[in-house]
Amino acid sequence: MGKNARYVVNLEKHEVEYLEGLISQGKRSARLITRARILLKTASGYKDYEIVEALGVSDRRVYTTRKACVEGGVDAALHDLPRPGHKPKLTDKQCAQVIATACSSAPDGHDHWTLRLLAEQVVKLEFAESYSHESVRQLLKKTR
Repeated sequence: MGKNARYVVNLEKHEVEYLEGLISQGKRSARLITRARILLKTASGYKDYEIVEALGVSDRRVYTTRKACVEGGVDAALHDLPRPGHKPKLTDKQCAQVIATACSSAPDGHDHWTLRLLAEQVVKLEFAESYSHESVRQLLKKTR
């Protein structure tokens, strides 16, 4: 039993229309469009090697997209699962407070808030045991 026989993609009419809509309208990521094209070609009966040649993707990409569709549905095939990583040190509420602090008047003896002063403030408020000025910079950059 080959790879094709194991994960057979059968799309319903509304799923085909949805995928064609993703491809044809608006700005979408190249990854999303490629996966939609893989699903459409797979459901139309194309073989793996034909899809690889037509779309310029690896056979592994075709296989994993098909497998994700069969096991989790069209959305699972189009979008990656969240990747594991460390939890952010600050909650959204704490981030908002740091931003509000940066917008407030500077502490005595200073003309303005510096990144290092804000990082010290995070530790002083006991939001985290340690916090770098670079993390403060990245936080503030997101809000502009």
